[in-house]
Amino acid sequence: MAMQTMKFFIDTHDAKQGTFPVGLTPEQFKGFFEKYLQACEIEGVIVLKTHLAYADDRAFCFTMAPDAEAVRRAHERVGLPFDSISEVQTATPGDTFFQPQTA
Repeated sequence: MAMQTMKFFIDTHDAKQGTFPVGLTPEQFKGFFEKYLQACEIEGVIVLKTHLAYADDRAFCFTMAPDAEAVRRAHERVGLPFDSISEVQTATPGDTFFQPQTA
């Protein structure tokens, strides 16, 4: 069985756009996040990090998935709207400056 190719994605949520609950607390997030992780597992999405700006009512999720549709489906399973889902690539000094040399 071949391993599925995975890509990186960032999705955004903002209360100003109606995609993040106003005044969400860390305790509320914890309960919701457990359900979201289950939805991600079903859709083949791996949550790498979630960055929360509680004071600004915003969130940024960094995931790995086969495609953006899998990320979208995971959100739909738990009724979580989003502003955008973008495929991204890492750009660390290692990624940028130390690429393998081709002969």
